[in-house]
Amino acid sequence: MSIKNTLGEPAFRQVARAIEARILAREIAPDEQLPTEVTLAARLGVNRSTVREAIRVLEQSGFVRREPGRKKLYASMPRSRDIAQRLTVAMVMNQVTFEELWEAMYALEPAAAAGAAKRCTDEDILAIEANLAATRQALADSLSLTDLDIEFHDLVARATRNRAIQMSRQPLGDLFYPPFHAVMSRLNAGQRLLFAHENIATAIRAHDEKQAREWMEKHILDFQRGYELANLDMGGQVGMPTR
Repeated sequence: MSIKNTLGEPAFRQVARAIEARILAREIAPDEQLPTEVTLAARLGVNRSTVREAIRVLEQSGFVRREPGRKKLYASMPRSRDIAQRLTVAMVMNQVTFEELWEAMYALEPAAAAGAAKRCTDEDILAIEANLAATRQALADSLSLTDLDIEFHDLVARATRNRAIQMSRQPLGDLFYPPFHAVMSRLNAGQRLLFAHENIATAIRAHDEKQAREWMEKHILDFQRGYELANLDMGGQVGMPTR
């Protein structure tokens, strides 16, 4: 492992990229102990302070961890939650609009519903039914309905057994939270939401991929109409979720 001089790029970022590349290539396995900062500095031909800053970057991104109360360093793989948070921030910083977010949801959620219908287990069905039961009890509570809607879509994604879908929709779900709560606060749409969720769940339970996809498409389209009825701007920029 060596570091090449790259014009304009700080040395600590080059070190971080070199270590990250080895972890991604499984040359350093997750949970494998890393050499000390002194050893890494000697191997890479950089100062120890450069290695220390690189390790800080890698810890923030989830590629390196420390045992509580100990100085030993271990390789790790970023958790999906950490990745989602970084993507959420990136979309906010790039001023993604709600319309762009909605289009992404319209592309992804019907595919997730079809995947759930294809691969769901009895455990998935029980979790979805529990969510529906809670939704029926929360029709007058916009905040609870918002939480339950996000949970419903998370459960559908989990039932796909497709990690790419699960990881892709997580930041979208986070960013969807504030606009969805705004709609539910302004419109009496709880019954419409429940009706859609029940039909999606029925199709998933029956392993009917076509119906699951179609009902999810209707559900996402209906939300767009609700957003416009609530006099909210589709062209407005998404913001960081506050929950």
